[in-house]
Amino acid sequence: MTATTRTAPAGRRRVAVAGVALSDCGRVDEATPYALHAQAARRALADSGLDRSLVDGIASAGLGTLAPVEVAEYLGLRPTWVDSTSVGGATWEVMAAHAADAIAAGRANAVLLVYGSTARADIKARRRTSNLSFGARGPLQFEVPYGHTLVAKYAMAARRHMHEYGTTLEQLAEVAVQARANAALNPEAMFRTPVTTDEVLSGPMIADPFTKLHCCIRSDGGCAVLLVAEDYVKDLAKPPVWILGAGEHTSHTTMSEWEDFTVSPAAVSGRLAFERAGVTPADIDVAEIYDAFTYMTLVTLEDLGFCAKGEGGAYFADKSAVPVNTDGGGLSACHPGMRGLFLLVEAVRQLRGEAPGRQTRRPDGSLPELALASGTGGWFCSSGTVILGRG
Repeated sequence: MTATTRTAPAGRRRVAVAGVALSDCGRVDEATPYALHAQAARRALADSGLDRSLVDGIASAGLGTLAPVEVAEYLGLRPTWVDSTSVGGATWEVMAAHAADAIAAGRANAVLLVYGSTARADIKARRRTSNLSFGARGPLQFEVPYGHTLVAKYAMAARRHMHEYGTTLEQLAEVAVQARANAALNPEAMFRTPVTTDEVLSGPMIADPFTKLHCCIRSDGGCAVLLVAEDYVKDLAKPPVWILGAGEHTSHTTMSEWEDFTVSPAAVSGRLAFERAGVTPADIDVAEIYDAFTYMTLVTLEDLGFCAKGEGGAYFADKSAVPVNTDGGGLSACHPGMRGLFLLVEAVRQLRGEAPGRQTRRPDGSLPELALASGTGGWFCSSGTVILGRG
């Protein structure tokens, strides 16, 4: 089944992505996070061709004491629907699902998802320091005293996968190599110089088995996505991209409550998204997957059903596999914090044919029909998966 054959359930409106945009990204020393929010929002509205007066919903997280109230005020919006769900990198896929449900049910008409962060600039200017943990209250109090950092948690999970399935350091390194190769084709990517497997493996150790290039970059940047009811499609500046299905799932906070380090919450969010969209992994033409660390890409591909459990390394190395993180991902393009919204922007651009130099195509040369964006939050604590389609 493809996007063009799916219809909305009776009584529910279809939901389209009307506009997408990035703010300035990479090294942005002179802007505030609020300014990046505004820049991305203006650009997304311009991309849609709609007036901002139509926006009656806003979703934002990660900025201010009362997000999204402060962001809405800064943007000059007075929404009647808001969402401030914050589940790490999966936030934006989860928010997109919530917004799509609200629009489909008639509780909102046009919802703006918007994000901006100056994580890199703040550290450079000594306005903040790098955080080693998310805090030491609640369940985390039993882990933080032992120096169990976020990167260490991902590293432990990667080592378990290597032990269980024979995944190799070279296979993990290939994820970083391919991300940089994609970024080399993306003029908006922060790091574009190709890297080799040997360079990944020989880099400074961060948390065994992760060297520096196994880990995401730190950048500044923001982006925005505008979702609208089907009623507005006739007024759009560009053909719509439709939200076909979405799923969300949370699994654990403490590592002791994680039943299997080799299974991510995408195993549930992906299954729900595919069921609701009425498609399968084999139908997907391009996949944008959260990649704060190389291991995330492999295990998420497995859990979404693109390959069997334990086969992620071999699958990713197969050049006939689904194109992944076509903009360079968090490993090379940008990673200002909660990167999940960037996945939706790139997925829409690929479906529209707006990714010059890195544009993916189907075997017959046509543009992709179906795209997937899957965000991950915390240390595989949460997942949101969204399936989008043309037509």
